[in-house]
Amino acid sequence: MIETYLKLYWEFFKTGLFAVGGGMATVPFLQNIGETTGWYTYGDLMNMLAVSESTPGPIGINMATYVGFTVAGIPGAVIATVGEITPSIVVILIIAAVLKSFRENVYVDRAFYGLRPASTGLIAGAGVTVILEILTAIQLMKPAAGEGILNRLALGSGAILNIRGLLLAAVLLVLTNWVKPTKGLHPIVFIGISAVAGVVFGFAGT
Repeated sequence: MIETYLKLYWEFFKTGLFAVGGGMATVPFLQNIGETTGWYTYGDLMNMLAVSESTPGPIGINMATYVGFTVAGIPGAVIATVGEITPSIVVILIIAAVLKSFRENVYVDRAFYGLRPASTGLIAGAGVTVILEILTAIQLMKPAAGEGILNRLALGSGAILNIRGLLLAAVLLVLTNWVKPTKGLHPIVFIGISAVAGVVFGFAGT
């Protein structure tokens, strides 16, 4: 069990250290964790993401807590969460200590500017992964040995398109953008509607 705790901390420490750009940027890292450790499946990850998006707090931390709890209960949740936030705390402390000296440093400014494409790529990759999983039967899979570094596409069972998921997405798009009585409602209302629809009609599955 100690080994599991240490692995949880290390995996989420790496995620917190390199997932530049916010919570959605952690999704590619979490997919890799699931594939390399076997702690959860691709479908489990999408369910975790849905729960994390629906609960208060940063997505990345919510995901760490959820995965940790799934793997090793409450201690695992605490350890994974601490692992996720440790890099941020260390970086913030360092920045706070040297901010005045480096605030106008051209190299620091260029470094942060250079991180923007990486952040954009991570978030875009997460978005594509979620869209493919929820609205289609296509999955992004890690390349097999000798196949290079690019992910490959795998077709799941059943129809290519998830008609129920597409229908729900279309209804939500209309309600949040073009129907006056509903477009101003709080997002939590639509989260609740989606949750009920998923339970009653099984929109999440194909």
